[in-house]
Amino acid sequence: MQTNELVVAGVPVDGVTVLTLNRPEKKNALSIALRDEVTAALQRLAADETVKVVVLRGAGGAFSAGFDLEEFARAAEEPGLYERIWASGDPYHRALLEFPLPLVAAVGGVALGGGMDTAVLCDLRIAAADARFGHPEAAFGDVVYAPLHDLVGGAAARELCLTGRIIDAAEALRLGLVNEVVAPEQLLERTLAVAGTIARAPRELLMRTKAKIIARAGVPFTRTLDL
Repeated sequence: MQTNELVVAGVPVDGVTVLTLNRPEKKNALSIALRDEVTAALQRLAADETVKVVVLRGAGGAFSAGFDLEEFARAAEEPGLYERIWASGDPYHRALLEFPLPLVAAVGGVALGGGMDTAVLCDLRIAAADARFGHPEAAFGDVVYAPLHDLVGGAAARELCLTGRIIDAAEALRLGLVNEVVAPEQLLERTLAVAGTIARAPRELLMRTKAKIIARAGVPFTRTLDL
């Protein structure tokens, strides 16, 4: 197992590895450092021939509370920080969407703002019954729109991105935002089972299928992945 302060990457078992956002004291808020570590970890995993599927989860009781608002607050007084936030954020989003193998999110607790985006940019999402999704930053910042539109359709995506309304796991399932809802204590086990089913296919076949998914998404890479 590779461990550092912010990310834990497990050794692949039967082609499946688990990548954990490891900042539980901040509800896995996506600081510049955490995003950069995830981006680097995904690059390493993409090159690892033993990896077929990656499960992405959060440590503690949250998936991710989103971008680190303390960094945005400091940006008003710290020269260059705002630029660094976006210089980190855009490659992070791209690393998720263009990861060449299947990504499965295990979403427990809050998945807000950039945390919701992180889940949306994965290929499948298994949610715990206590999961919550939303874009509270809609009142003061950009949201990632296009991938959400692909999942839930224009009417729902517009409403969620314009109002910032937070929804529970049951509504997320009805909208098609998540694929399945399970009890919190079953979340990791069930997500690993889904990942294991995917990993029965040869790695080369999974990469070809994922390439089709990426091509079909057709998301232009400007700020927050949208025009």
